[in-house]
Amino acid sequence: MTVSGAWRAAARGAGLLGADGAVRPTIFAEMSALAVRTGAINLGQGFPDEDGPREVLDAAVSAIRDGANQYPPGIGIPLLRQAVADHQRRFYGLEVDPDREVLVTAGATEAIAATLLALLEPGDEVVTFEPFYDEYGAVIALAGGVHRTVPLDPPSFRPDLDRLRSTVTDRTRVILVNTPHNPTGAVLDRETLQTVVELAVRHDAIIVTDEVYEHLTFGPRHIPIATLDGASDRTVTISSGGKTFNTTGWKVGWLTAPSELVTAILAVKQFLTYVNGAPFQPAMAAGLALPDTFFTGIAAALAHKRDVLSAGLRAAGFDVFPSDGTYFVVADAAPLGHSDAVEFCRRLPELAGVVAVPLAAFCRDDYAARTASLVRFAFCKRVEVLEEAAARLGALRS
Repeated sequence: MTVSGAWRAAARGAGLLGADGAVRPTIFAEMSALAVRTGAINLGQGFPDEDGPREVLDAAVSAIRDGANQYPPGIGIPLLRQAVADHQRRFYGLEVDPDREVLVTAGATEAIAATLLALLEPGDEVVTFEPFYDEYGAVIALAGGVHRTVPLDPPSFRPDLDRLRSTVTDRTRVILVNTPHNPTGAVLDRETLQTVVELAVRHDAIIVTDEVYEHLTFGPRHIPIATLDGASDRTVTISSGGKTFNTTGWKVGWLTAPSELVTAILAVKQFLTYVNGAPFQPAMAAGLALPDTFFTGIAAALAHKRDVLSAGLRAAGFDVFPSDGTYFVVADAAPLGHSDAVEFCRRLPELAGVVAVPLAAFCRDDYAARTASLVRFAFCKRVEVLEEAAARLGALRS
């Protein structure tokens, strides 16, 4: 029996294909399994250990009891599409048509996949920043695209704009931007985003933005690219409720874009999941309607958690880089004598009873070599868990 090479392209794009041709598990799966096996505190995979707001959870329960358990409309229920449009107007001053310019998806992951599969032809180039969320490389490869990257170098994790200008060319079909940025915690500034728009206009590229951490910033404000001059008619904006409402397992996301792009993406999306999460869609609408105090409150709570973990990492001997958003912080294990973060993370449960992931999991070989000692830690855990993790990490100094 033979199988298509599509899986191999996706695995290669995600860095999961070994030299022997075998598919390796992701480092996230490996580290999470290690946490379970050793009883270590899992600060590797980015999922909260607390439920979301009661209003959101109750809305899902009510929807189930009220019979919202069958296929919703392929484009998403009207209530959620209107809530997304209202959210864009409320927070960013963007006017979005809920009937023609909003699409509900199975999380941001499906939104990214459907968008790239809809927009790319074989040989089209996609520019991302590096490190990058592993799905990007996999889907670009699956679509037959060519992945170009621009590095975000520590300590600021800001791109060299001249390097960005030289990387985007007339061959570029999509510029894919993730801000706030996983894994570095960087929030890209206006100058960087404006440069992206200028290059997209010059080279007639489409901008795709992954903004799932849009409400999780600590100081710098998130700037949606679609708000910048010249961007709205060529931008696909992607977000989801999983990070904002601590409901990562519900997998409800959405995108907003000009209607012709939404139509093209929907044509692909309907053959991926078709629809999903019927009772969770009204719950997401309830979440998006929560008062401003909720959104400022979750950011303030996460900033405190970041500070708790960062202080513990510094006390343990790491160099810690600033995190202005998301729920991740990057630290350098080199001061502790560990130059290989992959091996360090595999030993960390034994050394300190904590699990993390190497930054190399988000990089290709050339960039990974330059940041080989860097480690990503997740701080989306209860404060007492982070305090315990900080105490355990102290063992690294002894």
